[in-house]
Amino acid sequence: MLLSLVLHMYSLRSVLPAAVMLGSAPTYLLAWGAWRLLSACLPARFYQAVDDRLYCVYQSMVLFFFENYTGVQIFLYGDLPKHKENIIYLANHQCTVDWIVADILAIRQGALGHVRYVLKDGLKWLPLYGCYFSQHGGIYVKRSSSFKETEMRRKLLSYVSAGTPMYLVIFPEGTRYNPELTKVISDSQMFAAQEGLPVLKHVLTPRVKATHIAFDSMKNYLDAIYDVTVAFEGTVDDKGQRKEAPSMFEFLCKDCPKIHIHVARIDKKDVPEERSLMRTWLHERFEIKDRLLIEFYDSPDPDRRNRFPGESVSSKLSLRKTLPSLLVMSGLTAGMLATQAGRKLYVKTWLYGTLLGCLWVSIKA
Repeated sequence: MLLSLVLHMYSLRSVLPAAVMLGSAPTYLLAWGAWRLLSACLPARFYQAVDDRLYCVYQSMVLFFFENYTGVQIFLYGDLPKHKENIIYLANHQCTVDWIVADILAIRQGALGHVRYVLKDGLKWLPLYGCYFSQHGGIYVKRSSSFKETEMRRKLLSYVSAGTPMYLVIFPEGTRYNPELTKVISDSQMFAAQEGLPVLKHVLTPRVKATHIAFDSMKNYLDAIYDVTVAFEGTVDDKGQRKEAPSMFEFLCKDCPKIHIHVARIDKKDVPEERSLMRTWLHERFEIKDRLLIEFYDSPDPDRRNRFPGESVSSKLSLRKTLPSLLVMSGLTAGMLATQAGRKLYVKTWLYGTLLGCLWVSIKA
């Protein structure tokens, strides 16, 4: 009985964050929808500026839970600039928290509202969020032969033409690295060997299509590429074997004490433009990631494990950057739910917003 109670209380650690983040989604969608209508006759840059600001407010609230609430320690390595830039963000992919890591870096540069993702096509069906991510500049892509290069290029060129600030997040592996999915890892390693590429241990063989199209479409607009390598401390078992990275649920239950983030800023002039050359370059960047992760997980020297080589900086996010957003979003949502009319509007937003969003993305697909 006591053990059941403890386990129940433990699971509740993620209930409050999830309730607030998901519960405020209709409030956010209504605010965004109102601005979308009001700005219909204004130049696109005015809509974009306010949309970015609204997105910054919502994501700051998200970061309150993922940083301040969990108390996770963030260790930064490498050369993350303090000022905002137009960039492509390339990172290894292990879990759903990887999306939050991009926010963690962006808020430290004052670029949180500019974060946009290249997303797996199936995510467009998410209630409310699926449609909105597309409206905020996200790009949904399918894998292999279904990948629509022309459509992705068209969207990126339209963002460049509009002067849209870009913090474009791409996970070139195309799927998550999970040590328990041995077939996915072996297939990736077999493909690399067949192509004459070095076989990687802690990351999957990267795919070049999305990265090449993004860079080729925006090369005159970008400042740099950020090559980001992420490791979650506490993801090794008693035998020294790597475990699956924490899910959002587990992370909010405070299962991850530290995140180590290595950033290499690469000037755009140092990135090859031709696809075959970029493919080699991208694989070389993932070889560097692999060596960093081998050092992190497998170093024979215990003092060198659970950290990347080089100096690190412990970076703590101030409550001033997250708490106001939490109070605003929670207050607006609570105010809506306090009245009968507000509750009806809230429920209808969830229902009709989801249906209309799914209809929109199905038409645009």
